[in-house]
Amino acid sequence: MKTAKIAVMTGVNTPFEVREYPLTEPAPGMAQLQLVASGVCGTDVHIHRGKIPMSMPAAIGHEFVGQVTALSDKDSAESGIRVGDYAVVDIACPCGHCPLCRSGDDANCLQMATTNSGNPDVPPHFYGGFGEYNYSPVKNLIKIPDGLDPRMACVYACAGPTALHAFRLAHEADCQVEKADTAVVQGLGPVGSFAVLYLRSLGIPNIIALTGQKQPDRQELALRLGATEVYDLQTDGEEKILQRIKEVSGIGADLVFEASGNPGAIPQGMAMLRNRGTYLVPGQYSNSGTVPIAPQLITFNALRIIGSSQYSVSDVEHYLQFLLDHPEVQETIGEMAVSYHVEEINQAIEDAAAGHNKKTIIVL
Repeated sequence: MKTAKIAVMTGVNTPFEVREYPLTEPAPGMAQLQLVASGVCGTDVHIHRGKIPMSMPAAIGHEFVGQVTALSDKDSAESGIRVGDYAVVDIACPCGHCPLCRSGDDANCLQMATTNSGNPDVPPHFYGGFGEYNYSPVKNLIKIPDGLDPRMACVYACAGPTALHAFRLAHEADCQVEKADTAVVQGLGPVGSFAVLYLRSLGIPNIIALTGQKQPDRQELALRLGATEVYDLQTDGEEKILQRIKEVSGIGADLVFEASGNPGAIPQGMAMLRNRGTYLVPGQYSNSGTVPIAPQLITFNALRIIGSSQYSVSDVEHYLQFLLDHPEVQETIGEMAVSYHVEEINQAIEDAAAGHNKKTIIVL
């Protein structure tokens, strides 16, 4: 029987174990995919550090892009997914029955399950993103259109839909992002750098990107993706940055997009906004502590603060269409990836946590 490898998390801050399990035929409704590329997300680092609880042993990772190697004829006919297709695996499994799902907001399902929550010791073993294969529900596969390099598409496979879902929530709240004059992006990891790219595609004239510390590679990337100015808090200081935002905008930022994951970014972001400004907050995706804020700013400045966590299949589809519509950025996106094999998972996690790479991916 053919076997394959997968990295298994057995404890918080404990090295991953690379285990070998047999490959099985996918059950009805499921597909088997061979790894093309799978991103290491900041969320994976948070899980490994114990900031997001997870039952052990666990097959974490949720940015899997693969080639379909097996599914039933019935599932193929009903889904349009065929053996040989390249696909992004959406981690989210909404219940479809709760009030939010019934209202069309399945990204915020009250009973959300995930594709990577299985015990890797139990068949089909390959649940998460850090294995040479993956088994997921066929309904969670989004086919990658012809003309897109699957490995390139993996770079923002989670970050892109995450950012796009936040912008979609802003649109639904009638916060007209496309009419903004000045936008600020806090944090230049994958979510923040994609937000810069998307804001540039909307034609926002002033896009100010921020990092906590000096990060020349990420700051240079932000400029390539469309930021008009880049600053770091360590060198430039909060007061200077606030002053510059006021100089550029006259009144404060129309939009601030929080993608740093640092709780300290929240009071800073609130202070950057103009009256009736919009604060999008998809970046605080772990329990990293609390910070004091000035809640009177919410009242006096009538701020609009919108949280955003998961995303939907439709956001992944939107992301892939965005890549198709913007071929001029595909080479730059592809260059962001630094590849590791499954056996190198511990080095990959360490390098991702240290911010050594613009994007860390696992490949076959």
